[in-house]
Amino acid sequence: MRKFIAICSLLFPAVLAAQTAAPALKLPRVSQHMVTTATVGLTDITVDYSRPAVKGRAIWGGLVPYDQVWRTGANEATQISFSDDVTINGQPLPKGTYSLHTIPGKDSWTIIFNKTAKQWGSFNYKQADDALRVTTKPEKAPFHELMTIEFPQVTNDAATVAIRWENVSVPFTVGTNTTAKVMADANAAVAGAAATDFQTPMRAASFAFDAGNTAQAATWVDQSLKVKQTMGNLYLKARIQAKNGDKAGAIATGESALKLAGPNDKELAGEIQSSINDWKK
Repeated sequence: MRKFIAICSLLFPAVLAAQTAAPALKLPRVSQHMVTTATVGLTDITVDYSRPAVKGRAIWGGLVPYDQVWRTGANEATQISFSDDVTINGQPLPKGTYSLHTIPGKDSWTIIFNKTAKQWGSFNYKQADDALRVTTKPEKAPFHELMTIEFPQVTNDAATVAIRWENVSVPFTVGTNTTAKVMADANAAVAGAAATDFQTPMRAASFAFDAGNTAQAATWVDQSLKVKQTMGNLYLKARIQAKNGDKAGAIATGESALKLAGPNDKELAGEIQSSINDWKK
């Protein structure tokens, strides 16, 4: 019994010390963590990376050697994901998440999309796991203390992704082919629309018009008008007519749209009247 008490007396302080031990110390990363997402048409692109700082160091050919695989940031290898199939500088890449490695050069960079998404740095990088490699040209750029990956240009069908650090910017283009996909979907939706549905062909016509396909827009807006005439589809018809050079027809159709204006349509009515005034000039 005395032996048991003695053992307990030795263990109790250790247990108490363990229970009162200070919590694990968390420190901020030296290189900031950043997640950037852009929607290009209907495709989400997400970049997950860490941002090293220049701190007065020589970066290119120094801290980051030329002609060697680089993690494109700090800590874990940068990850990039695409919600749909895309093209990179015109080359196809299936949707998914990839680690983004690069091989910097003085006159040319290699951009690498590797199938092993989660890696620490590029230490275990295997070229055999590459999904795609493309080359691009580095450009002189305003000084960036922190490495940044951004989207300086975005349209429905493409985005420029730029890796920027120190005084260098390295761009590549992500293509999404959104317009062609939506036009195909719109064609199917209009074909399957109910006989009383004027909104689906009108929405399809509006997209086609904004995409520059006025011929298809005219066909779809006429289908909408056959079901029901509204300020919206009449005004769209007028803009299509004006785009095709038929200013007289546009004015007449615009004036027909104004006749349908209600007390809550002042803003749209003002826009239509402004367009009519421009077409009359």
